[in-house]
Amino acid sequence: MLCQIITSMSVRQVDISHKPVQRREAVAVGRIKLRPETVEKIRQGSVEKGNPLEVARIAGILAAKNTPSILPLCHQLKLESVEVTESIGYDYIEVKSKVVAFEKTGVEMEALTATAAALLNIWDVVKQYEKDQNGQYPYTAITEIKVVSKVKENETT
Repeated sequence: MLCQIITSMSVRQVDISHKPVQRREAVAVGRIKLRPETVEKIRQGSVEKGNPLEVARIAGILAAKNTPSILPLCHQLKLESVEVTESIGYDYIEVKSKVVAFEKTGVEMEALTATAAALLNIWDVVKQYEKDQNGQYPYTAITEIKVVSKVKENETT
């Protein structure tokens, strides 16, 4: 019975035409766990492909701007600001993405997408250092991607 209900639901984008334009802000964070030796290579600037943090910032910004292409039910938004920053720990890098827009709907999916894309790009740039002798990634993991802040403010005129 449950299967029938789920498969009979139609997919649609939510109508937001009645909602007011408001300042929307969302912040998402996530981490990638890496070998300490890989983190040290990043700190020293000795990663063969280049600086993974710079790649992550650019990829995160681009991903936020293209969220509706990845998540088909998201509305196309005019983003005012996308900021991707990182902090480095002993065996991880944490990425924080902040997205701001004056829109009728929130920007948390854009912040989450920016964070996820940034983390994936870090993995891509350093993957050669993360593989074990069998070509596997026993240590590497992307974790804890979540929205840590969501703000909605009335538009001022």
